[in-house]
Amino acid sequence: MKDNNTLKVGTNEMELVDFRILKEQDGRIYEGIYGVNVAKVREIIRKPRLTELPGVPSFIEGIFDLRGVVIPVVNLAKWMGITPPEGAEKEARVIIAEFNNILIGFVVHDAKRIRRISWKDIEPASFAQGEGALDKSKITGVTRIEDDAVLLILDLENVVQELGLYTPDNSGTDVHKDEFTGVVLLLDDSSTARKIVKDALIQMGFKVVEAIDGQEGLEKLEDLYNMYGDMIKDHLKLIVSDVEMPRMDGFHFAANVKDDKRFSDIPIVFNSSISDHFSELRGKEAGGEAYLVKFDAHTFYDEVARVVKSHIKEGA
Repeated sequence: MKDNNTLKVGTNEMELVDFRILKEQDGRIYEGIYGVNVAKVREIIRKPRLTELPGVPSFIEGIFDLRGVVIPVVNLAKWMGITPPEGAEKEARVIIAEFNNILIGFVVHDAKRIRRISWKDIEPASFAQGEGALDKSKITGVTRIEDDAVLLILDLENVVQELGLYTPDNSGTDVHKDEFTGVVLLLDDSSTARKIVKDALIQMGFKVVEAIDGQEGLEKLEDLYNMYGDMIKDHLKLIVSDVEMPRMDGFHFAANVKDDKRFSDIPIVFNSSISDHFSELRGKEAGGEAYLVKFDAHTFYDEVARVVKSHIKEGA
């Protein structure tokens, strides 16, 4: 499924699977166009026979066994509150995605093609206007494709949280409680993920400056430089960045940071839901000190502590 080797660090591009979900409203049928990063997709299959689970949210269709791995299946139409037309799922497909080292299936009505899109052509959902009644908290990005159609990138981290698979376990992390001072710049387009990471950093003692994508991250860096000047390295201890973000992705952002002498010594930790080995290699190539998969609390606390302490020693 994946052919990401042609995507180099700093290109600010992504490849995504274009899939469709049908909606019936006022007697008419509409086709919604959505995308998911190819780096997360393991395979696409016909909808299998599912075993229903009692006491779970209605958008969870059930589970099935895929070569010895039990996979929960989410009906995206139900999760988004969309009423599909009768018979829409006769030809349904299930996108098997690896998300935070967990396999999850997503029911879609059709899977069309793979698209390569520049992140600069993707607007954050908060900037999008007139894109219909879909709750914008469920969207991370919006872009225009051919015929002026709109493609939406869903906040699948929101799905994972609602499944109860994304709740951090902070037990045993008091070893790093209030251990540090200074500022951390945090980049993440998902409000869900951003809150979890921000809370963890605050617990470690840091003050957190937030940005929703790489472009805003560069703007916040300039603001911090205007505040601290050449002493910025004494105050800004770390940058924690997501990878998938509208306008400018994490790798392209990191390349810009490392090319700027004012900021090049500030360590960067990538914190992404993409768990494939190639993305980890790209993170190192972009200058990251660590590449973490969201969200293992113990690993996050320990790696952030390691990176910050290492740079404190180097600057001593």
